[in-house]
Parts: sequence; structure tokens; C-alpha cells
Amino acid sequence: MESNRIALILEKYFQGETSSAEELELKNYFTSPDVAQHLEHYKPLFGYFSQAKEQKFQHEFPLQTKKRNVAWLSIAASVVVLLGVSTFTYFHSTTQKQDLGSYDSPEAAFEATQKALELLSENVNVGIESVEYINEYQNSKDLIFKNNLNNK
Repeated sequence: MESNRIALILEKYFQGETSSAEELELKNYFTSPDVAQHLEHYKPLFGYFSQAKEQKFQHEFPLQTKKRNVAWLSIAASVVVLLGVSTFTYFHSTTQKQDLGSYDSPEAAFEATQKALELLSENVNVGIESVEYINEYQNSKDLIFKNNLNNK
């Protein structure tokens, strides 16, 4: 009779439907000396858990600390900083300020300023034309989407 009950609990165990109490009952049954003959092949499965519980891990792992060679790291950082500063000073000293020109007469300065402002005005007008195209696109998009929303 008890072996039939254990067989039913085993069926539930392999389907993952047993409770903790039923699993404890299986463990106690299979670790006892009087196990039914037809259930004998399950004994190592449940006996393993009780044996593994008593085992202790004996191997020791040596702890290895990571030693960073801070000296090399600081030397490398110093070289990078020194290289950056020297590159900056080299390029800064070789580039001389360009002579933007100076005018002796106010009329020549006024004409040059007029030319520069005219060039600037042309470029700004090109940018404004581009913005007008964007505004036209936005108006068309709003009109289309408003019509689609009103039709629904």
C-alpha cells in the first residue's frame, strides 16, 4: 500500500507538482533501508541529495589581487599631457595673426564695409528663401492633415 502512495508521489514529483512535505516524504522513504523492489532504481536519485548535503568543499583558491602598475599609468598620462601641450604651443606659435588690413582713408574703409555687408546680405537672403520653402511645406502639411482629420 505504501509503495503505491510513493509511486503516486513520484509521478507528481516528476511533473513538478509535489509539495515540500511530499518531497520530504520521498527523501525519507528512499533513504530508509526498506524500499520496494520495483522502486529501488530511484534510490540513488534521492540518496544523492542527502550525500551531497554532507559534502564540504575542500579545495582552496588562491586569491589573486590585481596589481596595477600605477607608475606606468602615471608616466603614460604625463606623456600624453606633455604631447598635447607641446602640439598646442607649436601650432599656436606658427600661426600668426593675419593682417586683416587697415585703411588709411575713411572712404576706402566705408567701401570695404559696404562690400562685406552686401555679401552678408546675399547669404542671409538665400537662407531666408530656404526658410520660406519650409514654411510653405508646413502649411501644406497642416492643410492635408486637417482635411484628413475632418473627414474621419
